[in-house]
Amino acid sequence: MIEGNTLSLETQMFLYTQICNALHFLCGLVKYFANIVNFVLCLVTGICPGSGFLFTQSACGMAAVWQQVLAVDARYNAYRTPTFPQFRTQYIRRRSQLLRENAKCGFEPGLRRQYLKLRSQLLALRYGPLSEQSSFRASSVRSSRTTLDRMEDFEEDPRAQGARGHRRSVSRGSYQLQAQMNRAVYDERPPGSLVPTSVAEASRAMAGDTTLSENYAFAGMHHIFDQHVDSAVPRLQFANDDKHLLACCSLDGTLSIMTLSPPPPSVKVTLKGHGGPVTDFAWSLSNDIIVSTSLDGTLRIWNTEDGRCIREVRDPESSELLCCTFQPMNNNLTVVGNSKHHLQVVNISTGKKVKGGSSKLTGRVLSLSFDAPGKILWAGDDRGSIFSFLFDMATGKLTKAKRLVVSEGSSICSISARSWISREARDPSLLVNACVNKLLLYRVVDNEGTLQLKRSFPIQHGSQLVHSIFCPLMSFRQGACVVTGSEDGCVYFFDVERNTKAIVNKLQGHGGPVLDVSFNCDESLLASADSTGMVIIWRREQK
Repeated sequence: MIEGNTLSLETQMFLYTQICNALHFLCGLVKYFANIVNFVLCLVTGICPGSGFLFTQSACGMAAVWQQVLAVDARYNAYRTPTFPQFRTQYIRRRSQLLRENAKCGFEPGLRRQYLKLRSQLLALRYGPLSEQSSFRASSVRSSRTTLDRMEDFEEDPRAQGARGHRRSVSRGSYQLQAQMNRAVYDERPPGSLVPTSVAEASRAMAGDTTLSENYAFAGMHHIFDQHVDSAVPRLQFANDDKHLLACCSLDGTLSIMTLSPPPPSVKVTLKGHGGPVTDFAWSLSNDIIVSTSLDGTLRIWNTEDGRCIREVRDPESSELLCCTFQPMNNNLTVVGNSKHHLQVVNISTGKKVKGGSSKLTGRVLSLSFDAPGKILWAGDDRGSIFSFLFDMATGKLTKAKRLVVSEGSSICSISARSWISREARDPSLLVNACVNKLLLYRVVDNEGTLQLKRSFPIQHGSQLVHSIFCPLMSFRQGACVVTGSEDGCVYFFDVERNTKAIVNKLQGHGGPVLDVSFNCDESLLASADSTGMVIIWRREQK
């Protein structure tokens, strides 16, 4: 009872007991958070508080752990500060930087697993459970012909037979046959209507009847690879008809083959052997071989399973090799471009140059691309010219056909050929990156590879070797997109059929110029690489 301003003894004891309990609870809470701080400090610094020693696990293992930690943060990054997206970009960049700086210290495996578990639980408590509908887990058509350009079999053509006698799919549709089929269907359409071809319907079934905004709603970072940090990654590419196998090359002289499934994403194998920066590479159709070029003047053939170098082919002129591509109908032949303006067809089985398979450009050969059946080859140089060559399938001989000067003195960094883009854009097309601050789309007008400018899209591109791609699938509901890197550190999606406001999406997150981009086969993931060595995997936003 209260008498005047004095509390009774019973009340005082009760209040004292409650205060003691509260203090005891607070002390326990402080101790709990102190343990968490020490635990995190232990992980970040590599020093166990009070012990004064470093853990001794390998730096390689630690790098893999930090990639897992960064992947967890990246998956939840879209939930952070929804009204201030710039913070999310700054956060993930800083997170990556700190993890790289401390990746040389190793930790006990059990401690790492505990940290990852706690980190995931804390993020889940803060932002709610995250539905892990990773695109590579989704069901998809299990045919090897998963892109628009792989729908034709050419079963009657003996050139479509592989060396072991099995049927080989074509990396892109036939130029002449596809163009004729496109024209026939397009011309026979009822007035005012658009009728897709059979391959269009197949692509539509795979992509689904989604809107343009849904098709290219890439927003969240799925994973970040930084094994080539501080050295530019000029090229990257998903394996043919594959959703989770990705490769990239680096100016540090190595190539990496990465796998995104089963999780966590990891580096499967590193290809080591080049004595200089690796400038370009290409997957074989069956994904069992990669060819690569380097400034050390060698072409190397790699086994993608174990990373073994099968053969080294040295340039007889000891010139720097700058680009390469497989002949799409015969993966035994590879075309290589060098710094002394020469193109050369190489037989990778023998390591010898093909007689008659050489030609000379006006400058350093920077980019190559075949048309679908491999009958026309386009090559771009650093003097601003694109040359077309006729390729003899029987002998491997190159015959120079046409030349287009895009811009005198501007490097032609990237060339991508496509049989057709959409039901609206039915002509065979060429996508070109030149250092003119524009992405250029050309129409192929004849069987000699003559080009006619169709569209241009503004990007920041003045000096870097920036690349672009056609999207492999389209819903055919509306629009058709191309994707490009840019020197402003962004990835741009352009709808080629929009006359105004062609930018469909813009991805930000890189710390330097974006040099290359690549889709997996069902467009569920997009990979981008930059001049700082960072590779970001972007995931399509699930609706």
